[in-house]
Amino acid sequence: MELTGAEIVVRCLAEEGVDHVFGYPGGAVLYIYDAIFKQKNFKHILVRHEQAAVHAADAYSRSSERVGVCLVTSGPGVTNAVTGIATAYMDSIPMVIISGQVPTHAIGEDAFQECDTVGITRPCVKHNFLVRNVKELADVMRKAFFIAKSGRPGPVLVDIPKDITVARTKYAPPASDVVMRSYAPVVKGHQGQIKKAVQMLLQAERPMIYSGGGVILSNASEQLRALVRLLGAPCTNTLMGLGAYPSTDQQFVGMPGMHGTYEANMAMQHCDVLLAIGARFDDRVIGNPKHFAQHPRKIIHIDVDPSSISKRVKVDVPIVGNVKDVLNEMIAQIEAAPKDAGFGAEGIKKWWDQIEVWRSRQCLKYAPSDELIKPQFVVEKLWEITEGQAFVTSDVGQHQMWAAQYYGFDEPRRWINSGGLGTMGVGLPYAMGVQMANPDATVACITGEGSIQMNIQEFSTCRQYGLTPKILCLNNRYLGMVRQWQQIDYGSRYSESYMDALPDFVALAEAYGHVGMRIDKPADVEGALREAFARKDRLVFLDFITDQSENVWPMVKAGKGLTEMLLGSEDL
Repeated sequence: MELTGAEIVVRCLAEEGVDHVFGYPGGAVLYIYDAIFKQKNFKHILVRHEQAAVHAADAYSRSSERVGVCLVTSGPGVTNAVTGIATAYMDSIPMVIISGQVPTHAIGEDAFQECDTVGITRPCVKHNFLVRNVKELADVMRKAFFIAKSGRPGPVLVDIPKDITVARTKYAPPASDVVMRSYAPVVKGHQGQIKKAVQMLLQAERPMIYSGGGVILSNASEQLRALVRLLGAPCTNTLMGLGAYPSTDQQFVGMPGMHGTYEANMAMQHCDVLLAIGARFDDRVIGNPKHFAQHPRKIIHIDVDPSSISKRVKVDVPIVGNVKDVLNEMIAQIEAAPKDAGFGAEGIKKWWDQIEVWRSRQCLKYAPSDELIKPQFVVEKLWEITEGQAFVTSDVGQHQMWAAQYYGFDEPRRWINSGGLGTMGVGLPYAMGVQMANPDATVACITGEGSIQMNIQEFSTCRQYGLTPKILCLNNRYLGMVRQWQQIDYGSRYSESYMDALPDFVALAEAYGHVGMRIDKPADVEGALREAFARKDRLVFLDFITDQSENVWPMVKAGKGLTEMLLGSEDL
C-alpha cells in the first residue's frame, strides 16, 4: 500500500505496541498530528511544555519496561526538549523522540523555527537520525526502537522534515526483526570471566554486592535477590538501583555514596571482594577515586556497556554482558559448586559482626519535633500510609535524598527520579508518565517549593486527563540542597537560595481544578496524608511547611572519601 510519511510514523508506532505519545504540536509536525487524529491505536497526551513531554515519556518507560515516546516540533520545540533528553540519556532510559524539521530544501537556510537538531542532540542521545527520504522512514523508525531498548538503553531521536511527512511511498509491514551489522551489543558474558568471578566471591571473607540502575533496566531484580541470598553477603543499591533488592531485608545495608548510610559506605570501603552490577562508580557513589583505591580489594564489574568498565575505577574481573544473563550464569555456577568451595555464611560471620557495629550508629536517626514538621517524618508517614507500595517520583534536592533514605523501596521500578543529570522540575511530569503507564497504581510525587515551580503548568495536563497523583511539597522556603552546601562550605552565606514571594500553593492548586492542603503542625501530617490518599479521584497538593534548618545526613563532601562522612551538624 502507499502511505504518507506521517501515516508511516503512526503505523510504525502502532507496530511497536505504543499506547501513549506525549507531545506538543507545531507547524513542522502538523501532518503527523493529522494522522494521529485519524487513528485509534494509541492515545496522545497534550502537555503544556515540551520538556514535560520528554520527562513524562521518560517516567513512562522507567515504570513500565516499555519504550517511552514523545513528539515535538522543530526549533524551540526541540530545544525545549533537550533537558528531558539529556536526563534520560544520563540514566540510560529507552525512549524515542520524534521531532519535526523544516522542509529538506530549507535545511541550512535559517528557515523559520529551524535548528540543527542532529547536532544539538548528538551529545545527549544514544543515536539520532535525520530522515531525508520517505522511503527510509519506516526502516529508521524500527531501528530507533531497536537501538533505544537493546544493549545499554538510551534515548534515540528521529528528526523528520515536514516535506517527508507529506510525501508518499509504498509501505510494507516488517518482515523480520531488525538486524544492524554495525550494532550488535554483547548479551552473554564471557564464561571464563564469570567462572573467575564466582571463585573469587566464594573465597571472599568480606564480600560486598553493589548494584545500580542496570539491574532494574535489565529486569534482573529476581536474579540479584537470588545471588545475594546464595552468597549471604551484604547488598547496597545506588540511588538509581533502589528497589532492586528489598530495603526491608536484613542483608540490605542502605544506599551508598554522598548521602548513603554509614554501614554501606564503610562496607564498600573495607570489603575484600566487591561485585559491582550495572553500576558505574560515579562520583556521588564512591567519592574521591584515590581515596577509594587506598584499601586493596578485588573488584568484579558486570555491565552491558564495555565503556563503563574501568572508566573511573580499575577493576580486576570485567564481565561485559546483559546483567540478567550474566547473573543467571553466576547463580548456576554457585549452585553447582562443591559445598566446601568457599567460606559460606559462617565464614563471613566476622564480616557481618563488623557491619552490625557500623549499623548500630543509626546514621539516619533524626531529632523529632512537636513544633516543626521534619521532612524525614513526612516521608516515613508516606511509607506507612501507602504500605511501601506506592510509585514515588521526586524532583532534585534535599527532598529527593530524604525520599531515597526514608521510603523503603522493596520492588523495582517504583522509585522514579533523575539520578545522573539531577534535573529539577521532573517530579510532576514523572508522576504523569507513571500514572499513564500504571493507571490503577498509587502515585506520590515528593517535591520542593523550588522544583515544583519549574513545571507547575502541568497541573493543567493532569486536569485534562484526569490524572490524580498526590503531590507532597516539603516546603522549607529555601533551595534546600544549595542552602545546605552554603552552610557547610560557604560560611553560611546564603546567596540567592532563599525562596521569597512564594505563591499560595493551595490556591494555585485549586485554580487548576485540584485540591490543595496546607499543613504546618507535625500532629496534622498523618491525618492530611490519609485524607489525601483517600481521595482517589483527585490530584491533591499537600504543602508541608517544614523545618528550614534541617540538613541531609550523612554527607560526604565533594572531593572527600567514602569513609570521611559527616554524620550530623556536630561533625561540622
